[in-house]
Amino acid sequence: MRKLEIFDTTLRDGAQAEGISFSVSDKLKIASALDNFGVHYIEGGNPGSNPKDMEFFKSAAALELKNSKLVAFGSTKRKGIAVEEDANVMSLLDAGTDVVAIFGKSWDLHVTEILRTTFEENISCITETVRFFKSKGKEVIFDAEHFFDGYKNSPDYAMQSLHAAADGGADVLVLCDTNGGMLPADCYRIAKAVCDEFPDMRIGIHCHNDSGCATANTIMAVEAGACHVQGTFTGIGERCGNADLSIIIPNLQLKSDYDCVNCKLEKLMETELTIAEISNMSVPNNKPYVGESAFAHKGGMHIDGVDKLSESFEHVDPTLVGNRRKFLLSEVSGKKAVLLKLKKIAPHLTKDCPETAEILKRIKELEYGGYQFETADASFELLAKKVIGSFKPHFELSMYRANSESPVANGEMSSNAVIKIKVGSTDEITAAVGNGPVHALDQALRKALTAFYPILSEVHLIDYKVRVLETGRTTDSYVRVLIESTDGKRTWTTVGVSSDIIEASFTALVDSLEYKLNMDEK
Repeated sequence: MRKLEIFDTTLRDGAQAEGISFSVSDKLKIASALDNFGVHYIEGGNPGSNPKDMEFFKSAAALELKNSKLVAFGSTKRKGIAVEEDANVMSLLDAGTDVVAIFGKSWDLHVTEILRTTFEENISCITETVRFFKSKGKEVIFDAEHFFDGYKNSPDYAMQSLHAAADGGADVLVLCDTNGGMLPADCYRIAKAVCDEFPDMRIGIHCHNDSGCATANTIMAVEAGACHVQGTFTGIGERCGNADLSIIIPNLQLKSDYDCVNCKLEKLMETELTIAEISNMSVPNNKPYVGESAFAHKGGMHIDGVDKLSESFEHVDPTLVGNRRKFLLSEVSGKKAVLLKLKKIAPHLTKDCPETAEILKRIKELEYGGYQFETADASFELLAKKVIGSFKPHFELSMYRANSESPVANGEMSSNAVIKIKVGSTDEITAAVGNGPVHALDQALRKALTAFYPILSEVHLIDYKVRVLETGRTTDSYVRVLIESTDGKRTWTTVGVSSDIIEASFTALVDSLEYKLNMDEK
């Protein structure tokens, strides 16, 4: 297997994405996650551009990295001055890393229109800067900025920029699709020309996603001979983002004859979720390999096929990338889907049992009315137990009432609620206030039940989603409410549907607390 090295630039290029702002603490945590996964290089930032990046490098010196090398990023020296006089160059030395990444211009248009210098001066800047860092004992990665656009405009000059870095002693020559506009065929052709020109050099690839081809372009460059792969783990970056390593690495490792040395694929999803959480972003459910729906099956034929032979509807085993298989329930589900979901709570049921048919019937009826059990596993489990006869209610709801006041003065709670429940032979009436009627009902219900079930104090609502189901009916529309809850160890989701948003919410709330009590009792 041909060995590849992975270079992650989340902390530098990824930090340039809109809406992303890493603290030094954030960057240290991400660096640790990347090291645990096994990437070879972590580009920590540009120490000459801002104090935060320099502070990161100083703090990161204390990290005990097992797999990764930290990289400081910066430009070639400016025109007209000596290398030693360039403050940005010297800041790379101050960062104290064993590896530096230097970017230089390889597009003739940038030389004349952006740098406003001569072709010869730009070539000299590249060679002198690389040679300076090699004289200091650094491993030097040269990023040929805008290489593909430069090659298409002037192949000779683009190649000259690479020769200039090689002459200075660069260890890696990285071809950058900085504008992200390349298509896979062009990327392969140009990368192949470079690999043929430099047969003894490590060639790298750095793609942006402005044409939606960053992943494909990266893989094509590797096919052409590149062995150094750059990107960001979640795909974040300038404009439309960078090549997404969480997709590229498993594609190369599992589907081609390449070895991303040290990369622990079984930690792929865990690493993706960790970095996304620190970045304050969510991972799309349908993202390949690491999305919650990447191995989720809904159609009856798909579920039946996967249960018999997983590769019939899965391109890889989900456990290889740290993900898991999910069977979704909906109106298109068959008995097989229901049985697979029931394995944990009713393993005795078969497809011929009347309970199985009744559960499937109830699901179809409820989904026709607006319910959704795809993610609301807790509500499905309660429904199934009620049909089977194994559900034991822990309380009865006698009545509830919620009122709101507007406008609200002095920042006080805007709503109040009264609830009456019955536990065994004991009645309990409780009132509470809250920020809105649903919050007030939630507080009242918990207050009433905690007296009987103190363990419910562990339960917290962590997500609340409302969707209008029939928009054409305006204010008379039905709504679906999904509530995600946790007790600190587990999370579960419940669903409620009604033309009254308070009733829909309350249904989901009641199911959430009943589910917790049933779980702990079990």
